[in-house]
Amino acid sequence: MTMLPLAEAPKAVLAGFIAVLTDIDDTLTLHGRLPAEAFAALENLRKAGLRTVAITGRPAGWCDHIARQWPVDGVVGENGAFYFRYDEVARKMIRVYAQSAEERRANAEKLWAVARRVLKEFPGTAIASDQAYREIDVAIDFCEDVPPLPLATAQKIADAFAAEGATAKVSSIHVNAWYGTHDKLTMSRRFLRETFDIRVESEPERIAYCGDSPNDAPMYAYFPNGIGVANIRPLAPLMSHLPRYVTAADGGLGFAEFADRVIRARSSS
Repeated sequence: MTMLPLAEAPKAVLAGFIAVLTDIDDTLTLHGRLPAEAFAALENLRKAGLRTVAITGRPAGWCDHIARQWPVDGVVGENGAFYFRYDEVARKMIRVYAQSAEERRANAEKLWAVARRVLKEFPGTAIASDQAYREIDVAIDFCEDVPPLPLATAQKIADAFAAEGATAKVSSIHVNAWYGTHDKLTMSRRFLRETFDIRVESEPERIAYCGDSPNDAPMYAYFPNGIGVANIRPLAPLMSHLPRYVTAADGGLGFAEFADRVIRARSSS
């Protein structure tokens, strides 16, 4: 499928969105930082009546902070291992996991045995600097805080985990690996159903998913009106499924571009 410029998206499609799911790294961020435009875009989408959910491979510790302090309705973290939602009325964090505590402990032991071997087999990689805040997965850094390695190397790392029965996904900065059947899509659907009674399967065209990298491909396969920020273009040949539309700007500026078009379409419909 060819990605169309976001400017060509029909007003009816943009005005019809009821929820916006968005990746964080290189989708909301730009060159590793969160621009004010992207943060404001999240706030503006909520004010316009849309549900906003951050979908990320980032760790539980980060997700707790994001759920509490960002203008989002919730966070799906560690590639679908859980969702966190802050209840502002009860002043309570709601945490829902895909696995029991016993399953998480057993899987962690197996996973770290593989991770230690991977680090030896692929010189130049490192355990991600945010690993201390993770509860379920292991993140291997190939680009964020180490000199960048080729995406082909990242895929070989993912293959090494897969050979041991683990699930592994390549993002723009990390290879995330875990044991279990959870993923971003499954937990996103669960969050929207349990929190807002939104049945994604009945109206997937009304859910916008914004992303930038190969690990977003399953989300684009499910949501027919997916959005890619412009920096997705170099990675498109590596992806099995592409978004329907692509922004003109990179990262968080592209997300702000998308949010502005959605809000303007809603206000004029």
